[in-house]
Amino acid sequence: MGDGASETEGGQSQTGKADLVLLPDNPPPQGAEVIWYEGRGGLRLRMLYAPEPKDNGVRTRGLAIVCPGRTEFIEKYFEVARDLQERGFAVVIFDWPGQGLSERPLKNAMAGHIKSFDWYVDALIRGLAKIERRAPKTWVVVAHSMGGTIALEALAERKLTVAAAAFSAPMWGIPIWFFQRWYGRTMRAVGAGAMQARPPQPDETFENNQLTHYEPRWQLYRRLVEAEPKLALGEPTIAWVVSALNAFRSLFAPNALNALHDLPVLVAVASEETVVKKSAQRELARNFKAGKVINVQGAGHEILMETDERRDQFWKAFEDMCSRAKI
Repeated sequence: MGDGASETEGGQSQTGKADLVLLPDNPPPQGAEVIWYEGRGGLRLRMLYAPEPKDNGVRTRGLAIVCPGRTEFIEKYFEVARDLQERGFAVVIFDWPGQGLSERPLKNAMAGHIKSFDWYVDALIRGLAKIERRAPKTWVVVAHSMGGTIALEALAERKLTVAAAAFSAPMWGIPIWFFQRWYGRTMRAVGAGAMQARPPQPDETFENNQLTHYEPRWQLYRRLVEAEPKLALGEPTIAWVVSALNAFRSLFAPNALNALHDLPVLVAVASEETVVKKSAQRELARNFKAGKVINVQGAGHEILMETDERRDQFWKAFEDMCSRAKI
């Protein structure tokens, strides 16, 4: 990727052909710029920043911090970024450590590995530090699935302060048996954390997918990976699973979310959710006095990649949240 990224002062780079995976029908947000920066452990990480458009007649409302889920990457969220720009927001999107084109920590690049979710939170905070001087001062979180764990940890630990936070199918719990928890913790304790938690699974088809009912958005992920195989990510490691369980335990600890009681929050629950635990979403949502839970009827796990009708339910609730936050 070296031919496409020329470093400038502050660790920012000019966007080049090797920085983004581009498809003709998936244009990046207006003014998109790729920024490479150093994460914990010296990992080279990728993020995208796109300023609020100045020529669409919409007032500047703030910076939307887009936090993708596990296996996801920047290019999958171009449409979401364009939606946010149309609403007057600048946008930042992250490739988490070990995902997308960010550096992978293991020789087995397909293994979804992390030592601790603190590494994700650290990547988020370091990335935001790269743009805070030029970005709008009002910040809003838009987080999906695993991104919801990362963002909520950063908020609970007071490492991140925002005016509002919207969570799409947040991963605040995963369906896992007691024996699997015990096995995972035991294997990590004996040094086997880098092993993948399960063998590769059969290829998903649109007909059996649990993510979305809209085939073009389901296909987009696959077309992007076909265009750049380095975007692909396989099964998580045992260390990732244990780290996720530790993050959930931290979020559910007594008083863990006290600082967020008055934060305007949206929690969008997919009615056909099978990937993460809906009960965990609703239970944690009770901590937010200024929060609102919506049930997106007929939606699979990836609400923001669903049909237009289901996505519109999310965006309507998002605007309601922004109104409550006076954004």
